[in-house]
Amino acid sequence: MHAMRTAVKIGPVRSVRAARAATLSEKAYLAIREAILRGRLRPGTPLSRRRLARELGMSVVPVTDALQRLADTGLVEIRARAGTRVRVPSQADVRELYELREALESQSARLFAERATPRQRLELRRLARKLDALFDRLWTNGGDDAFRFSVHSQHVRLHMRIAEHAGSHLLKQMIERNHVLILNWLFDVAGRRTPLPPRFHSELVEALVSGDPKKADAAMRAHVRYGCGGSGECGRLHDEQRDDAREQRAGGEKVQPRIVPLRAVLDPSDDVGTDEPAEITDRIDQGDAAGGGRP
Repeated sequence: MHAMRTAVKIGPVRSVRAARAATLSEKAYLAIREAILRGRLRPGTPLSRRRLARELGMSVVPVTDALQRLADTGLVEIRARAGTRVRVPSQADVRELYELREALESQSARLFAERATPRQRLELRRLARKLDALFDRLWTNGGDDAFRFSVHSQHVRLHMRIAEHAGSHLLKQMIERNHVLILNWLFDVAGRRTPLPPRFHSELVEALVSGDPKKADAAMRAHVRYGCGGSGECGRLHDEQRDDAREQRAGGEKVQPRIVPLRAVLDPSDDVGTDEPAEITDRIDQGDAAGGGRP
């Protein structure tokens, strides 16, 4: 009886310790991931476990776990004797990412066209108008990494809404698991992208809300392929990020931007906040209320 009481007593203590370690690892993972996605840790930036642990106010153990998880998802790379750094994707990586995204999201588009409710179709139109307005501002006035991140957050929200309203939980899980949209941001951070055509996302959505699965499939494939622009554009993004990484090494760049634990950003299962400028949101919402919006 005594042995049984001891076992019961020790069990919860071990569970609490394990839970605390898991919580710290999760916090480290989210904080480092956000720094990468926001462009504060650019491709090729070396990552010191000890420095990150000091910045995050925790031991090296949860930071090590977080970096391994980030390596598993493709955001960082860990090499023996070479250390850990933010991943610089190869040209093949970028091409394969877009191929995978096309396969997953074209099916998502087909199912959305078949299954989405009128209210869900209306919501997607509204999100597309907001996204087009944000991209217009980005290409016209430029913006810092924080604004680029807010635009991407809205982009993630649009595409994940399509996946959610497609009515296939497994397909949505696959898109999340492969981090298709999140990795897109990693590849775009250092790339100077070609401006998008006017109403780029609105035209995509019009095909999806038409109710024609074949039309939706074709529109999504064209949409994704434009993002890559063929092998030449994918290769250009890779070359620019590789050059950025070389400049960092040549310049002896050792300073790591401060990492601050923040909210769990860009979890595609969440209703992603956009951090978009209030004047843009207000202007577009007023257009929605009036039945207008962009032409």
